[in-house]
Amino acid sequence: MKARRTNQFLKAAAVLIFVTALVSPAHAYAGPGAGFAVLSSFWTLFIAFLYSLYAFLTWPFRHLFRVLRHRNAYGKAQIKRAVILGFDGMDPELADRFINRGTLPNLAKLRRDGTFRKLRTTYPPISPVAWSTFMTGVNPGKHNIYDFLARDVNTYLPFLSSAEIRGPKRTLKLGKYTLPLGKPRIKGMRHGTPFWHWLGKAGIFCSVIRVPVTFPPEKFEGVLLSGMCVPDLKGSQGTFCFCTTRGDQSKFREGGVRVPIERNGTAYHSYIPGPDDPLGRPSELRVHFEIRPDSTKQQAHIIVDSEKFTLNVGEYSPWIPVKFKVGLGLSAHGICRFYLKEISPEVEVYVTPVNIDPAKPDLPISHPVTYSVYLSKLFGPYATLGLAEDTWALNEQVLDDDAFLAQCYANHNDRERMLFDALEKTQQGLCACVFDTTDRVQHMFWRYLEDDHPAARNVPKDQRPRVIEDLYSRMDALIGRVMNQIDDHTLLLVVSDHGFKSFARCVNVNAWLHQNGYLALKANKTESGDWFEDVDWSRTRAYTMGLNGVYLNLKGREREGIVFPEESRAVKEELRSKLDGLTDSATGRTAITGVFDCDATYTGPYADNAPDLIIGYGNGYRASWDSVLGKVTTQIFEDNVKAWSGDHCVDPRLVPGVLFSNHKIGEEKPAIVDVAPTILKLFGLAIPSYIDGKPWTLAI
Repeated sequence: MKARRTNQFLKAAAVLIFVTALVSPAHAYAGPGAGFAVLSSFWTLFIAFLYSLYAFLTWPFRHLFRVLRHRNAYGKAQIKRAVILGFDGMDPELADRFINRGTLPNLAKLRRDGTFRKLRTTYPPISPVAWSTFMTGVNPGKHNIYDFLARDVNTYLPFLSSAEIRGPKRTLKLGKYTLPLGKPRIKGMRHGTPFWHWLGKAGIFCSVIRVPVTFPPEKFEGVLLSGMCVPDLKGSQGTFCFCTTRGDQSKFREGGVRVPIERNGTAYHSYIPGPDDPLGRPSELRVHFEIRPDSTKQQAHIIVDSEKFTLNVGEYSPWIPVKFKVGLGLSAHGICRFYLKEISPEVEVYVTPVNIDPAKPDLPISHPVTYSVYLSKLFGPYATLGLAEDTWALNEQVLDDDAFLAQCYANHNDRERMLFDALEKTQQGLCACVFDTTDRVQHMFWRYLEDDHPAARNVPKDQRPRVIEDLYSRMDALIGRVMNQIDDHTLLLVVSDHGFKSFARCVNVNAWLHQNGYLALKANKTESGDWFEDVDWSRTRAYTMGLNGVYLNLKGREREGIVFPEESRAVKEELRSKLDGLTDSATGRTAITGVFDCDATYTGPYADNAPDLIIGYGNGYRASWDSVLGKVTTQIFEDNVKAWSGDHCVDPRLVPGVLFSNHKIGEEKPAIVDVAPTILKLFGLAIPSYIDGKPWTLAI
């Protein structure tokens, strides 16, 4: 066994050095006009090369040290290996239903021989919040993540809650150019220590793949590929490109941009918009491409720089490298996939968001920096964007159901290959991998589970696909393959961060606040634009932004706050009493089943960054699309007719996650906050006193 592990390490070290030697260095920088700055490829790969060279030269000494430390690492451990499969959004009620139908044999085996429980989630039950609690074992007041978005108290505008990326501190002005000097500043906003850091310090190796809110990657004794919240090359959480010859150039509500296709003889030309010019010029970078349709064969030949490929209508390309040239020898590297939607009577091509190229990462997306390169050389290019499944394109009807599913499962298959590689290389220690497919597919196809969902009323019941049941069957088959790779001394946990419910009706809480005198608009305005345009802050006491949070316009905290701190408790209680139990008059159903005071919900050094109240929506309801974007409308309730038809940003008591295990677990009401201390205990480590979770009792 030792000889095998030694050979594996030597091969891995050789691959890393070979990989870094293969990649030609080139500077790259994008933003800050896009709100995003990328680390130059040269420095990323130069550091990677030095790291690999250091690792190779010092390997005998470090290996000897690890062998000596390894002898004691498992001295008090009850297990030698833990495998955690995270299925984002897997729902316990659906899992139970499909198990009882006999379609999930491997989960049925875990339920029979091990454990199946509902797993209590976080307040609110939002993925970055729950997975942050999963990895740190603490409540949001200690890890500082409350939503995808946080708000700037000076501008009332949102920013991404998980990470902050700024340009370098110094620049050099050369005529019309502004040159960046130094690296961008990338700061993770999630606090707390992931449990795999404690394992690594104790000499227990960990492989961590695509766990959300791990960008930017932190150093520890193991390997990690960052997951949800990794941006695209534009600095957004995913901006697709829809190239078309149709004259409609209206803007998408969110998630994408339209780009014209222009005819030139027998060929058509278009471009992929990239990040803003980093040299200070008021323009975006672009990569141009050519389309040559062949209507007789229902296909088109596409040329992007030196890449040439042919697509049939309804077919995706493989990942295509694209290079956005800045000038002065600078460029930014990305990868994307093309989808040929139509060639007659119009020509239409969808292009995925431009992902950071894992083989030439323009900013760190893994630890060590060579890990993403290693995976790319082993398996080929793969999605690096945190939200890689393009739900916005399906919402906007740019993609149809089949095209969206093809994208989802292509990304899923890549992640399966990474998981099994990590399993092979992590014979002892921790192997954790999170799959997003369960979340994205349920979001977009829940409409087919219900008889009268507004988004599927025009689809006959006998024509509705069984997409979600097929999804669970795929996940069950994956679990079966993992079970075949482990022995009785390995702990297997299957966990989800939350469950799912219907999202059939939208609630605009900002509209309710306006109609009930808590939010004011400027004179002669009955609605606002996005992000509180036309809101009169001098008369506004409360507002909502994001998915579940309500904020008071607090004096001394918000720039134009008017609610005195001594009044805040009374205002919150007033809002709670009025919002809790809010009824939708059109349906007679309860739209809000709980309103939770954050002062009583969170504890810790970052509790002051929390919203003042958390809204718990009832089954079938969620914050409206407009409300999430800080828009005040005249309607409080409306149908949700988008493909995004299921959700979990509701009352946390309605959407527990799942917990399956191949061992018996004694606790009847486990919570996601308990995973971290449980793993630490099973590996024989002391549990830090600040951790909120409680370790489970397992029959090992």
